Amino acid sequence: MNAPNPSPTPPASRSLLDATALIASAQTVIDTEARAIVALRGRIGTDFLRACQLMFDCNGRVVVSGMGKSGHVARKIAATMASTGTPAFFVHPGEASHGDLGMITRKDVVLALSNSGETDELLMIVPQIKRQGIALVAMTGNRESSLARLADVHLDTSVPAEACPLGLAPTSSTTAALVMGDALAIALLEARGFTNEDFARSHPAGSLGRQLLLKISDVMHTGDQIPCVRTDASMSEALVEMTRKGLGMTAIVDGQGRLAGVFTDGDLRRAVDDDDIDLRSTAVTRLMTAQPKTISADRLAVEAAQLMEAHKIHALLVVDAGQRLVGALNIHDLLRARVV
Repeated sequence: MNAPNPSPTPPASRSLLDATALIASAQTVIDTEARAIVALRGRIGTDFLRACQLMFDCNGRVVVSGMGKSGHVARKIAATMASTGTPAFFVHPGEASHGDLGMITRKDVVLALSNSGETDELLMIVPQIKRQGIALVAMTGNRESSLARLADVHLDTSVPAEACPLGLAPTSSTTAALVMGDALAIALLEARGFTNEDFARSHPAGSLGRQLLLKISDVMHTGDQIPCVRTDASMSEALVEMTRKGLGMTAIVDGQGRLAGVFTDGDLRRAVDDDDIDLRSTAVTRLMTAQPKTISADRLAVEAAQLMEAHKIHALLVVDAGQRLVGALNIHDLLRARVV
């Protein structure tokens, strides 16, 4: 009978990570990249102004291109510019030489990123760009590189050292390029007078877009959906209207549709606690809140949220310039619209 196989030897457990070394490494990376960014500040001068002028005067788009890690940064720069008022898009330099070069027109400005300034894929398309008279802005870490010499404007993004201890992985250099791209985008944003509203229009699905674009008129209840009774209505009639419309309140209006007051769930609770009040026959005007908080339909929905929060209320009536009732909304309408 064969002897049973011995149990396999368990693998040696991995040594515990050196917490002190990890923290020191991370801090070194941050310090190295911070120095790289600070070094950029002294290079913001004539070349930066010329690059901004070319992009500001551009009747087409800023075409941003780069390979590898520079390509990833280029995509982000293009996206930032496009969302801050400078029309821009990314073109992959490898694909450009296989047909995508047709996406670039004479009205455009090309922003090419290469830390070495010797990226073959970029240098291959530069002659065609120059032949068409398209302005070329280069962002490199080498002023003497081929790309820097061929460019109309060169932006120096050289760094004292990469944060990688091997000096190989693009780290400080990509950070510097990204920061320079942000500097261009924001300088152009300010030069164009780009506003919060402009930003919101390019971000309609974001929280800022909802806050800056959504109006009261977009979320309020109108017509038969508005809880409303006349000034001669009884409490019981007001309660029926509140229950039917489900907004936790009802407006009280005069014969011309002008707002006289509001009756809310809170008013009802106070009335129930008063033994002298007959909920069936008492006139609603006796218990309503006169001169309630209101808002106009052309105001931002976020302003309704702020008004509700400031006055600890959960619903608002919407009136026109003549104090005629035109709508109603409550906190749930704002929650559904993701304003709050």
